[in-house]
Amino acid sequence: MRVNIKKLNENAIIPTYGSEYAAGADLYACIDEDVVILPNETKLIKTGIAIELPIGYAAFIYARSGLASKRGLAPANKVGVVDCDYRGEIMVALHNHSKIEQSISKGERIAQMVIAPYITAEFDVVDELSETVRGAGGFGSTGTK
Repeated sequence: MRVNIKKLNENAIIPTYGSEYAAGADLYACIDEDVVILPNETKLIKTGIAIELPIGYAAFIYARSGLASKRGLAPANKVGVVDCDYRGEIMVALHNHSKIEQSISKGERIAQMVIAPYITAEFDVVDELSETVRGAGGFGSTGTK
């Protein structure tokens, strides 16, 4: 699949895949100076890029596993969604879950972007839903007896 990408800043780094079969492309910080993120603080980090996704696809922004597990930095909204009709700059709201301040440097990998198809549903209002063994069992209900 080919995806059009626009550099909004001459210093922006085009997303890259870390290996041949990587699902997520790394997104890079496009900032002029280091950004300090205090414990329990969220900062919006620019990438300097915008993308044009095909209709029926979205880009999902996930944490980078190393950044999250080693430094406690992950997207504040857990998973960001870039819709196919959005043409603005991709930005990542990084939250510091650690107990110490963390900093992001220019050109640092800050998140990963997975491009995937989606289905738009049409919702039908009904009086009853079909029966299942699980029924209305919610959080944790499938592991109990």
